[in-house]
Amino acid sequence: MSERQQTIFAIILVILLPLVAFAGGYFAHDYVDQLLGRSPAVASNFVVTDDVTLSAADLSLLEEAWGHIDNNFIGEMPSNTELNYALIRGSLASLDDRYTVFLEPVVRDEEEATLRGNFGGIGVYISRSEGGDVVMQLIPGNPAEEAGILDDDILLAVDGVEVTAETTMDEIGAMVRGEVGTDVVLTVLHSGATEPVDIAVTRGNILIPSVDHRILATPDDAPTIGYIKLTRFSGESLGEVTAALESLLSADADRLILDLRGNGGGLLDSAIEIADLFVNSGDLMRRESKGEGERVYEASRLGTIDTDTPLIILTDGGTASASEILAGALRDRGRAQLFGDKTFGKGSVQLIFDLSDGSSIHVTSSRWYTPNGTQIDELGLEPDVMVQVTGEDIDNGRDAVLNAAVDHFINNE
Repeated sequence: MSERQQTIFAIILVILLPLVAFAGGYFAHDYVDQLLGRSPAVASNFVVTDDVTLSAADLSLLEEAWGHIDNNFIGEMPSNTELNYALIRGSLASLDDRYTVFLEPVVRDEEEATLRGNFGGIGVYISRSEGGDVVMQLIPGNPAEEAGILDDDILLAVDGVEVTAETTMDEIGAMVRGEVGTDVVLTVLHSGATEPVDIAVTRGNILIPSVDHRILATPDDAPTIGYIKLTRFSGESLGEVTAALESLLSADADRLILDLRGNGGGLLDSAIEIADLFVNSGDLMRRESKGEGERVYEASRLGTIDTDTPLIILTDGGTASASEILAGALRDRGRAQLFGDKTFGKGSVQLIFDLSDGSSIHVTSSRWYTPNGTQIDELGLEPDVMVQVTGEDIDNGRDAVLNAAVDHFINNE
């Protein structure tokens, strides 16, 4: 066996077995410690979990396959890191669960920042225009705005490194983000300008707002309707929704609309805590997991702000995961009606295991149900009032779903 083949096989052996153990629900520490001190040739049958057994013959097939690849493949062979990642992805793919996935370190860092709701950065959204330019939009009150970056500025370079058509959004994000208090120099072209400028921005602790709220315009004799748009469930969302709800109630809102359209989820605990703002008793969610069996999440009186103001929740096909938990909980408790379209149908929960190099795996560990036992996974929630959005609505900038909710409140005082 060549040195390259030995390296590949060692990677296969060390990476594959812990992953199978994760899939079975736990990591077999004793087994792995013993195996690493042995040669594959003398290994016998290995019980990885109660459900999975591997043998030397099973693993030798991998060794055989990689031997042929190593000896005959004309292209460039992957690095050990690339091979590690490929083996992890392949192992997870065999589980046939689209939510059990592997994230490389850069992607994992971005995910953590999004779920926390804040990170070290400059405070801009970046996107690529149809022409290929990287365009920035400001997040108000953050370092980029203070340094002189403007909305619609085109980003040309970061710390002297050119941003090209081949530079991905993930790569640009990694270049711009960094430790709080450090500087990054952006080369930008202001809208209407002909010459680029260099602007130094000191990175700060960036808050990514997840909530927008306002009082909706209605006729003078109509109810006062408060509107809250929640875009995701992060570590900051409970505080943001609490502040929005208190602000609207202080402005004498006597009807509420919670917009969860396009909200793909986030932190489970955040969804439960936000449900608690509107309900002070009863079940909020049922969760079935391999290790725990059934667990029931109940409302508490500790965080409750409003249990009486009529509430409508707006949903669509992008309403998923934690959003469905919140919508299902408040409807089953008789606290809200759902208007819009059927939700996505992601009724599972993933545990996140951080690996030693900063990458991570997400493992589906449980499935959840509404308080009344309604299954969400692969089914979604049907709205109480289905609202069809037409092409004419879109062309004319009409929000048919929001309008239907407002009309319901006005016509049912």
